[in-house]
Amino acid sequence: MHDGQEIRAPRRCEDLAAVGGVFRATDEDFRVDEVPLYEASGDGEHVYLHFEKRGSTTPFAVSRIACSLGVSERDVGVAGLKDRHAVTTQWISLPRVDPARVEALDVEGVRVLSVARHRNKLRTGHLAGNRFTLVVRDACAGAVERAEAIAARAVASGVPNYFGEQRFGRDGDNAARALAWLRGGPVPRDPQQRRFRVSALQSSVFNVWLAARVRDGLLDRWVPGDLAMKGVGGRPWAIDEATAADLYPRGAASASGPMFGRSMDRPGAEAGEREDSALEAAGVRRDDFDGAGPLAEGTRRVSRLFPTEFEVSARGDDVVLAFTLPPGCYATVILAELGVDGAAGVAPAPRMEHPAPAPGGVD
Repeated sequence: MHDGQEIRAPRRCEDLAAVGGVFRATDEDFRVDEVPLYEASGDGEHVYLHFEKRGSTTPFAVSRIACSLGVSERDVGVAGLKDRHAVTTQWISLPRVDPARVEALDVEGVRVLSVARHRNKLRTGHLAGNRFTLVVRDACAGAVERAEAIAARAVASGVPNYFGEQRFGRDGDNAARALAWLRGGPVPRDPQQRRFRVSALQSSVFNVWLAARVRDGLLDRWVPGDLAMKGVGGRPWAIDEATAADLYPRGAASASGPMFGRSMDRPGAEAGEREDSALEAAGVRRDDFDGAGPLAEGTRRVSRLFPTEFEVSARGDDVVLAFTLPPGCYATVILAELGVDGAAGVAPAPRMEHPAPAPGGVD
C-alpha cells in the first residue's frame, strides 16, 4: 500500500532558469476562454448561451442558470468544466427555452455574452480547447526572457501532460477516497462523486507512470511495446521503433499512458512492465478498478502536451502568459514548467492517510 508520500513529478524544463513570482493573487490573474468546436447554426430547439462567470464552478453556475430559467440541470449541455477561482467564459446548451429569456438572465456572478439557437445539445468534449491568460506577479529580473525560453521549448518539444491538482478534489484526496471505497469502504452516495473519485484514481496512476517516464529520459523516446497517439483524443496504436524515430521527435505522435479500467488497451513488452510498475508505485492493483464497473471502462492518454499561440509579455513587474491548450489539459502544468512559486499543480499519487481496508475487511 502506498505510504502517503507524494511522488515527485519532474519537469521538462528543469534545466532552464525558473520565472519565480506568484500566481493568482486575485481571480483576475487566471482567465480561461473556451474555444468552441463549432459555431451555433442559428436554428434548432436548443439555445446556446455564451457567458462569463466569476467565483463559482461550472456545475454551480449551471445549477443557478437552470433554476432561474425553470429547466432541469440534467437537460443542460456542457462542453467542459471551468475553474472557480478564475474569470472564465464558456458555452452551455439549454433545451426549449425562449432566447429572449436567456438574454435577460440575471444571475449573480454570471454575465451573458451571446445567445443563439442550435440543433443539438452540447456534450462533454464539444470544444476545440481553452485559451488561457495568466498573470504572474512579482516575477524575478529577466523573467520575460526566461519565460520566453521555456515557452519556446514547450511549443517545439511539448511538456509532460500531467493531470493538474484540480483533478484530485479540493483537498487532493479523491484518489485515496476512491481506493478506500473500491476496497470495501463506504460507497459515495452521489453518482457524480463516484465518477470524480474513480477518474482521480485513474489520473493519479497515470501521473505516476508519466513522472517515471520523464525521470528516466523517455518522454520523447520509444519504448518497446509503446501504444502511440497522435495528439489529444487520438486512437492508440502499436508503434515500431522506426516509425517512432520519425514521429516522436517532431511531435507528430507521442507515447500514450494508462487510464486503467476493464477495456483499456494494454501494451506489451517493456511498456507494459512500466505500467505495472506505476500501479505498484501508486499502491494500486488492477482489480481495484473492477468494483467501479462502467465508471472505469479504461482508456489511454497522450503523454505530451503542446501549447499553441504561446505569448509572453510584461505588465510592469508582472509577466503575462497567454496560450491555448487542447481539451482536458491543465494550465497549472505550464506554470509548473515555468517554475512559478506555488504552482506545482500536480499530485501524482494517492495520498493515503490510512491504509484502505482489504475487500471484506473492517476499518
